[in-house]
Amino acid sequence: RARIKTLLLDQRFLRGIGNIYADEILFHARIHPLAIAASLGAKRAAALHGAMQDVLNRAIAKGGSSISDYVDAQGRAGGFQLFHQVYGRAGLPCPRCNTPIRRITVAQRGTHYCPRCQKV
Repeated sequence: RARIKTLLLDQRFLRGIGNIYADEILFHARIHPLAIAASLGAKRAAALHGAMQDVLNRAIAKGGSSISDYVDAQGRAGGFQLFHQVYGRAGLPCPRCNTPIRRITVAQRGTHYCPRCQKV
């Protein structure tokens, strides 16, 4: 019965997805961050799973996201932040539909989403 963003951030449920990637995954899957996880049908759950794989694989290929001080074990900054679709883009146009990206708080974390592309 948890909100999907809250569940994605719960490391007891699923390890390794942080705030940035949760926002990007939900955008890719077209799922609103406040959607109730149990309400996702099979089609939306499959889209979420595919989005997890796609976003995380692309992020790994780019060395992660260096927003403030993140560097890898060799001291190199990541480059995936250049490809963020919603995270940190509040007020900017959605890359799909041009609707301004919104920022809300979910699970005490800043959450970015497109109100037109990501329906509850």
